[in-house]
Amino acid sequence: MTIIGSVAANFTRDLEQNYATIEQYVAEARARGVDFLVFPEAAIGGYLSSLGNHGDTRKTSARSLPPAITLDGPELARVQSIVGDLVVAIGFCELGEDGETRYNAAAVLDGDRVYGSYRKVHQPLGENMSYSSGTGYDVFDTPVGRVGLQICYDKAFPEAARIMALEGAEIIASLSAWPAARTATAENLQEDRWTYRFNLFDTARALENQVFWVASNQSGTFGSLRYVGNAKIVDPGGNILATTLLGSGMAVAEIDVASAFTTMRAGMFHLRDRRPEVYGPITEPQGADVAWMELAHA
Repeated sequence: MTIIGSVAANFTRDLEQNYATIEQYVAEARARGVDFLVFPEAAIGGYLSSLGNHGDTRKTSARSLPPAITLDGPELARVQSIVGDLVVAIGFCELGEDGETRYNAAAVLDGDRVYGSYRKVHQPLGENMSYSSGTGYDVFDTPVGRVGLQICYDKAFPEAARIMALEGAEIIASLSAWPAARTATAENLQEDRWTYRFNLFDTARALENQVFWVASNQSGTFGSLRYVGNAKIVDPGGNILATTLLGSGMAVAEIDVASAFTTMRAGMFHLRDRRPEVYGPITEPQGADVAWMELAHA
């Protein structure tokens, strides 16, 4: 059996406050026997203060951008000193090898080792004004199983999760700084249309790939963004095992990966029953673009 925890919390530019929040949830995780704990996107240094046409840029908002750190830098080392033998996934702004390029990134690690890292591939709205895009997906062997990482908007693209499932991912950690809708925002954020989408993507991605899905998210506010929380753990049948809903907190669930996979995949096994030979247009950008244009002008 493996106990999973997923965090909804607020992270800002104040690194010491971030470390204190990490310590708080690590202590709670230890008390509850958690083996794998997932923090949100941008848990070290916070996310962007705004998106869209008024998004942060290197030129106009250099002071407001999150600190860019490296995998071997003191910031992740500080996190490792806090987590000890607990396996953790956490998001941050990564500084590229050229010492200038920024990536929206995540890593899975414990106190002794970084098992792997990921740079966000799919960027929403004006995020590309601040970050460069990653180029692929990997799955990492860890003490809690084979773990895949993705960040926020990635969950809107079924190909991203499917690639990791095909590479043997048992658990996919989806780290987010997912806000409420910018216009016509619902008075009750739990009923907001962007909250609905966030939750729907989580259950759909878990079910279609028959994997455990761990969704973390920022909560509260930062800049012009109001986050919707709803950290959760979803089983391979698309069932939500635990959730924080809107508030800050930690969703915790006990899972049995081997037993769940045997049960869920005994009959309809989606990965086995694929028909890749008929999916050609999905991987042909030019053809897909033409089809989209024809649809748009129909």
